[in-house]
Amino acid sequence: MKVLVSGEVHVDYGQIFVESGGDDCDLHDAFAGQEGVGLCGGGTGGALLLLTGLRIGGVEFTAELHESRPAPDETWEEIVEVPFRPVSEETVLRQWNGKNRWELGLEECDYRVRYSAIGMDAGRSKSVREDDEPPSEDRYLLQIWPAAPEPARLLKRTGGAAAYWHAFATSPVG
Repeated sequence: MKVLVSGEVHVDYGQIFVESGGDDCDLHDAFAGQEGVGLCGGGTGGALLLLTGLRIGGVEFTAELHESRPAPDETWEEIVEVPFRPVSEETVLRQWNGKNRWELGLEECDYRVRYSAIGMDAGRSKSVREDDEPPSEDRYLLQIWPAAPEPARLLKRTGGAAAYWHAFATSPVG
């Protein structure tokens, strides 16, 4: 396992992005075809939309690259998996405002990603975290490994913030 990102990542509108190819990821398009799997939208080619409970401020975030599927860690409160395939040689984790980005070093091949969260409801209640405040209670883990495409899956849901986004992923656009 290789740690690609570890530390605080700033979110705006409760969003972080994984991008290859430079296209923006629309909120509705990101969840297209995921049949009620929210939190991590992989419906836009070459991009992922990652949602957080905290609306504005820094959250603890880790991204890992694995050689094969890691065992799910049940201590996480929210867990989803989606397929992902980069469409260019450069794939980055990018903050909403574009101020910071982290090169992920992914190849142009099929991956599976697992997005896990803890404390989303606490982050949603907090809403905004100023830079001089203690860390937010919500934390996030993005695990990536090579795998053949398979449908998005909801592995675990416990909180209201996650339930909201899973319902959003079910609703028709418009």
